[in-house]
Amino acid sequence: MEITEVHTNKKTIPLGKVFKTSLREVTEIEVINIEIQLENGVFGIGSAASTWQITGESLASIQAAIEGPIKQVILHHHIEELEDILTNVVTSCAGNTSAKAAVDIALHDAYCKYYGLPLYQYLGGGSVCPETDITISIDEPEVMGQDAIERLRQGYNTLKIKVGNDERLDISRIEKIRETVGDKAALRLDANQGWDRKQAVKIIRYLEKENLMVELVEQPVAAHDFEGLKYVRHNVDTPIMADESLFSPFDAFRLIKMEAVDLLNIKLMKSGGIRQARQIADTAQSAGIECMIGSMMESSLSVTAAAHLAFSHNNITHFDLDAPLWLKQEPVEGGMQYDGKTVILSEGPGLGFIN
Repeated sequence: MEITEVHTNKKTIPLGKVFKTSLREVTEIEVINIEIQLENGVFGIGSAASTWQITGESLASIQAAIEGPIKQVILHHHIEELEDILTNVVTSCAGNTSAKAAVDIALHDAYCKYYGLPLYQYLGGGSVCPETDITISIDEPEVMGQDAIERLRQGYNTLKIKVGNDERLDISRIEKIRETVGDKAALRLDANQGWDRKQAVKIIRYLEKENLMVELVEQPVAAHDFEGLKYVRHNVDTPIMADESLFSPFDAFRLIKMEAVDLLNIKLMKSGGIRQARQIADTAQSAGIECMIGSMMESSLSVTAAAHLAFSHNNITHFDLDAPLWLKQEPVEGGMQYDGKTVILSEGPGLGFIN
């Protein structure tokens, strides 16, 4: 069944409240949505968010990559040859991982709709619905403490705490949140590259000494500093997770070979889509390294694709799928839904969105 058309459109989606990390402050997200149409009228949908600080892509560059080199290598190919088409997407141009992810998602959606099965079933099935953590945006300690207790009241028991722009303030933030929630919630820290290696070790050792019960620390040092990740991991007891350091299966292989991390955070916008995300999870599994599935600040279209992957791969054991909960309104109907902290997937074909 031939791919006959590829269309893109821009969309701006406001957030319900400001989202702040050590890297950026967000009040709305900008996305490029894509439709890939087959000759029988079936179409697949995908989406990519612009995140300058992480992938280096703008909204314009994402759209240009899709409408240019990526479109050229998928148009008029047959969807039954999905593996070959996905390879073409990966090799169509350098970088542009978010653009590639949007197309990869839409191709998977079209393929599964063509064959009439949910995406997670095509990816291998699954029996356990993921339970997402919830992010506590970076702010003053008192504000973060109040946010944490409110999330606890809403039923979330794993909190992802944004830190990374001030050593003393970061410690105060963590202490305040632990004091507020007691032992009722697991705390995961995400420094978003906000510390250097020695600073990270100093902070984490203090948290360990004070028994603040931190489950893991995500990306404590700069993305390029693989040696820094290794240094931190080998000088603390708390598990260390790579995020911005991990884009490709090769990055995963290198991090594992260096013994630089305990965990890997997979995001479709970094990996270039579902295909390479699965390769990362497989590579990690072969080395006994568990993975988290995460997301940028994205629309429910792309996060739903990540949820299908999470549901279907048993080496993805940690789930950070809360991005759609930050949106003021859902741009589309269907896809993933939430029952409290539990992510529920549609049994409809593909991603499960209603046409």
